[in-house]
Amino acid sequence: MKTDTAKFSAIISPELSIVEFEPQHGKAFRDLNVAWITKSFWMEESDEIVLSNPEKHILEPGGSILLANYKNQIVGTCALMYEGHGIYELTKMAVDENLRGLKIGFHLGVCTLQKAKQLGATKVILHSNTKGSAAAIQLYFKLGFREVPLGDAPWARADIKMEIDL
Repeated sequence: MKTDTAKFSAIISPELSIVEFEPQHGKAFRDLNVAWITKSFWMEESDEIVLSNPEKHILEPGGSILLANYKNQIVGTCALMYEGHGIYELTKMAVDENLRGLKIGFHLGVCTLQKAKQLGATKVILHSNTKGSAAAIQLYFKLGFREVPLGDAPWARADIKMEIDL
Protein backbone atom coordinates (compact mmCIF):
# COMPACT_ATOMS: atom_id res chain seq x y z
CA MET A 1 0.00 0.00 0.00
CA LYS A 2 1.39 3.36 -1.04
CA THR A 3 0.46 6.23 1.23
CA ASP A 4 0.91 9.94 0.88
CA THR A 5 1.34 11.76 4.16
CA ALA A 6 0.47 15.16 2.69
CA LYS A 7 -2.97 16.39 3.69
CA PHE A 8 -5.48 16.82 0.88
CA SER A 9 -7.07 20.21 0.47
CA ALA A 10 -8.86 21.73 -2.50
CA ILE A 11 -10.42 25.16 -2.73
CA ILE A 12 -13.39 24.94 -5.09
CA SER A 13 -14.69 28.47 -4.54
CA PRO A 14 -14.39 31.12 -1.83
CA GLU A 15 -17.30 29.39 -0.07
CA LEU A 16 -16.45 25.70 -0.68
CA SER A 17 -13.35 23.70 0.09
CA ILE A 18 -12.65 20.00 0.47
CA VAL A 19 -10.45 19.11 3.42
CA GLU A 20 -9.18 15.99 5.15
CA PHE A 21 -10.69 14.65 8.34
CA GLU A 22 -9.35 15.88 11.67
CA PRO A 23 -10.52 14.55 15.06
CA GLN A 24 -12.76 17.59 15.61
CA HIS A 25 -14.78 16.53 12.53
CA GLY A 26 -15.96 13.26 14.11
CA LYS A 27 -19.38 14.54 15.19
CA ALA A 28 -20.14 16.14 11.80
CA PHE A 29 -19.01 12.96 10.01
CA ARG A 30 -21.32 10.84 12.16
CA ASP A 31 -24.29 13.24 12.10
CA LEU A 32 -24.30 13.72 8.31
CA ASN A 33 -24.10 9.98 7.70
CA VAL A 34 -26.75 9.05 10.27
CA ALA A 35 -29.06 11.64 8.68
CA TRP A 36 -28.90 10.17 5.17
CA ILE A 37 -28.91 6.55 6.28
CA THR A 38 -31.93 6.86 8.56
CA LYS A 39 -33.90 8.94 6.06
CA SER A 40 -34.39 5.97 3.72
CA PHE A 41 -32.86 2.97 5.50
CA TRP A 42 -31.75 1.83 8.94
CA MET A 43 -28.43 1.90 10.73
CA GLU A 44 -26.67 -1.42 10.28
CA GLU A 45 -24.22 -2.77 12.84
CA SER A 46 -21.34 -2.02 10.46
CA ASP A 47 -22.53 1.62 10.20
CA GLU A 48 -22.45 1.95 13.98
CA ILE A 49 -18.98 0.45 14.19
CA VAL A 50 -17.45 2.66 11.49
CA LEU A 51 -19.20 5.87 12.53
CA SER A 52 -18.34 5.40 16.20
CA ASN A 53 -14.60 5.32 15.47
CA PRO A 54 -13.68 6.37 11.91
CA GLU A 55 -10.04 6.81 12.86
CA LYS A 56 -9.75 3.12 13.76
CA HIS A 57 -11.95 1.67 11.03
CA ILE A 58 -11.16 3.96 8.07
CA LEU A 59 -7.96 5.91 8.64
CA GLU A 60 -5.68 3.46 10.49
CA PRO A 61 -6.07 0.67 7.89
CA GLY A 62 -4.94 3.11 5.17
CA GLY A 63 -8.13 4.89 4.17
CA SER A 64 -9.10 8.54 4.06
CA ILE A 65 -12.02 10.80 4.86
CA LEU A 66 -12.67 14.03 2.99
CA LEU A 67 -15.13 16.68 4.10
CA ALA A 68 -16.90 19.49 2.29
CA ASN A 69 -16.55 22.79 4.14
CA TYR A 70 -19.17 25.26 2.91
CA LYS A 71 -19.24 28.72 4.46
CA ASN A 72 -17.09 27.45 7.35
CA GLN A 73 -19.40 24.53 8.15
CA ILE A 74 -18.86 20.83 7.43
CA VAL A 75 -21.74 19.91 5.11
CA GLY A 76 -20.51 16.79 3.31
CA THR A 77 -18.43 13.66 3.83
CA CYS A 78 -16.88 10.93 1.74
CA ALA A 79 -14.58 8.12 2.88
CA LEU A 80 -12.21 5.69 1.21
CA MET A 81 -11.79 2.36 2.98
CA TYR A 82 -8.71 0.37 2.01
CA GLU A 83 -9.74 -3.08 0.80
CA GLY A 84 -6.24 -4.31 -0.15
CA HIS A 85 -4.32 -4.76 -3.39
CA GLY A 86 -4.84 -1.17 -4.56
CA ILE A 87 -8.62 -1.31 -4.13
CA TYR A 88 -10.55 1.23 -2.06
CA GLU A 89 -14.24 1.38 -1.29
CA LEU A 90 -15.92 4.77 -1.58
CA THR A 91 -18.29 4.88 1.38
CA LYS A 92 -20.08 7.21 3.77
CA MET A 93 -20.78 9.86 1.14
CA ALA A 94 -23.28 12.35 2.49
CA VAL A 95 -24.25 15.96 1.85
CA ASP A 96 -26.54 18.04 4.04
CA GLU A 97 -29.94 17.67 2.35
CA ASN A 98 -30.59 21.41 2.68
CA LEU A 99 -27.60 22.13 0.44
CA ARG A 100 -28.15 19.59 -2.30
CA GLY A 101 -28.16 21.01 -5.80
CA LEU A 102 -25.02 23.12 -5.21
CA LYS A 103 -22.75 20.41 -6.74
CA ILE A 104 -21.07 19.84 -3.38
CA GLY A 105 -21.38 16.05 -3.84
CA PHE A 106 -19.82 16.22 -7.30
CA HIS A 107 -16.82 18.22 -6.06
CA LEU A 108 -16.48 15.92 -3.07
CA GLY A 109 -16.55 12.89 -5.40
CA VAL A 110 -13.93 14.33 -7.76
CA CYS A 111 -11.63 15.16 -4.86
CA THR A 112 -12.16 11.73 -3.31
CA LEU A 113 -11.07 10.08 -6.56
CA GLN A 114 -8.03 12.38 -6.67
CA LYS A 115 -7.21 11.34 -3.10
CA ALA A 116 -7.61 7.68 -4.07
CA LYS A 117 -5.00 8.19 -6.80
CA GLN A 118 -2.67 9.83 -4.26
CA LEU A 119 -3.07 6.77 -2.06
CA GLY A 120 -2.06 4.52 -4.96
CA ALA A 121 -5.51 3.14 -5.75
CA THR A 122 -5.92 1.24 -8.99
CA LYS A 123 -9.66 0.75 -8.51
CA VAL A 124 -12.43 2.28 -6.41
CA ILE A 125 -15.60 0.32 -5.73
CA LEU A 126 -18.85 1.31 -4.05
CA HIS A 127 -22.13 -0.23 -2.97
CA SER A 128 -25.36 1.74 -3.05
CA ASN A 129 -29.11 1.49 -3.43
CA THR A 130 -30.94 2.32 -6.65
CA LYS A 131 -34.16 3.40 -4.91
CA GLY A 132 -33.17 5.27 -1.76
CA SER A 133 -30.05 6.76 -3.33
CA ALA A 134 -31.13 7.32 -6.95
CA ALA A 135 -29.55 10.79 -7.13
CA ALA A 136 -26.28 9.39 -5.77
CA ILE A 137 -26.28 6.66 -8.44
CA GLN A 138 -26.52 9.32 -11.15
CA LEU A 139 -23.64 11.18 -9.52
CA TYR A 140 -21.51 8.03 -9.50
CA PHE A 141 -22.16 7.50 -13.22
CA LYS A 142 -21.21 11.15 -13.83
CA LEU A 143 -17.94 10.58 -11.95
CA GLY A 144 -17.12 7.67 -14.27
CA PHE A 145 -18.24 4.65 -12.24
CA ARG A 146 -19.82 1.71 -14.06
CA GLU A 147 -22.16 -0.95 -12.72
CA VAL A 148 -20.69 -4.40 -12.05
CA PRO A 149 -22.25 -7.58 -10.59
CA LEU A 150 -23.34 -7.05 -6.97
CA GLY A 151 -21.81 -10.21 -5.51
CA ASP A 152 -21.72 -10.40 -1.72
CA ALA A 153 -22.45 -6.85 -0.61
CA PRO A 154 -21.25 -5.77 2.83
CA TRP A 155 -24.45 -3.72 3.38
CA ALA A 156 -27.97 -5.19 3.57
CA ARG A 157 -29.37 -2.07 1.82
CA ALA A 158 -27.02 -2.42 -1.19
CA ASP A 159 -28.61 -3.48 -4.47
CA ILE A 160 -25.93 -2.13 -6.82
CA LYS A 161 -22.15 -2.29 -6.99
CA MET A 162 -20.12 0.11 -9.08
CA GLU A 163 -16.43 0.57 -9.79
CA ILE A 164 -13.96 2.81 -11.55
CA ASP A 165 -10.42 1.99 -12.65
CA LEU A 166 -7.86 4.69 -11.91
